[in-house]
Amino acid sequence: MRQSIKSRPLIDSLAASVLQGDRMALSQAITIIESNLEQDKKLSTELLDKIIHATGKSIRVGITGVPGVGKSSFIEALGRHVTAFGKRLAVLTVDPSSQVTKGSILGDKTRMEELSKNPLAYIRPSASGNALGGVTQTTHDVVLLCEAAGYEIIIIETVGVGQSEINVKSLVDFFLLLMLAGAGDELQGIKKGITEIADAIVITKADGGNISSADAAKATYQQALHLQRVPKSGWLPRVITTSAYAGTGIDEVWRMILAYKELTTANGFFADHRRLQELEWFEDYFKQLLALDLQQSPIVQSEKKKLEALITEQKLSPKHAAANLLKIYHREIKSSED
Repeated sequence: MRQSIKSRPLIDSLAASVLQGDRMALSQAITIIESNLEQDKKLSTELLDKIIHATGKSIRVGITGVPGVGKSSFIEALGRHVTAFGKRLAVLTVDPSSQVTKGSILGDKTRMEELSKNPLAYIRPSASGNALGGVTQTTHDVVLLCEAAGYEIIIIETVGVGQSEINVKSLVDFFLLLMLAGAGDELQGIKKGITEIADAIVITKADGGNISSADAAKATYQQALHLQRVPKSGWLPRVITTSAYAGTGIDEVWRMILAYKELTTANGFFADHRRLQELEWFEDYFKQLLALDLQQSPIVQSEKKKLEALITEQKLSPKHAAANLLKIYHREIKSSED
């Protein structure tokens, strides 16, 4: 009880500072959101409830691509461009965590040195941990905090590129896939599910001797995209060539994002998609809490070990064992209610 009484003024003050756009308060709030401490988890829930009314007013852009495609350079160029219009930009980057040490380099601020000094930009690197999908388990909550702090454009740079990266689609309004020309992946990339959900493909490093190969890659992708179905959004995915070094194509990308927002707002898809995303995250959080509840049950964990032994001894199928464990869990819930 003492902890909850003390936490309330802290959270009230922190939430108020976040809503006023205080960068230090925002960083402190994100640290609480990302904490694994049980007390911080409770505080994070209180904090989100106090700022939820001020969320949902940004344009959320997801950016992914293979290592070496130039994600950081592209984001810095795009960031300089949008902040030149007076827009407030938050960049949330996700770095892969070591499966051995669980550490992460978190070096995106050094890769976006100029943007990190921009008063209109806020860069927050996070470690992926054990999460798949190119984002962390707390990225959704961090997005809400950034929106509450008044950031109008939120860019989420994912870990890398692959089938699991499609999960980031549940976080963003517009999904950009960065590709390299002449890397031998033009046609192969079309087969990937991630390409099928991209709202645009951006060919990077289209400068110097790479211009002709970038133009050729653009034509290849455009032809392939024409064969795909028109998405529910009504938006036809586009292909653009860019150069962060030369600054070409960056304004075209920004105008394309604004065109997408205008189209999908007019046809109602933008708001509908946001609502569906929030419900997806509700389902995801419930599954996380359910899994945690199972792990914290001594009886369930004890019975689970017995069932695991039966599985490895080939006395019980995994499917049957899972059904038995669910029955055990239901019995424990019923007994706790009686």
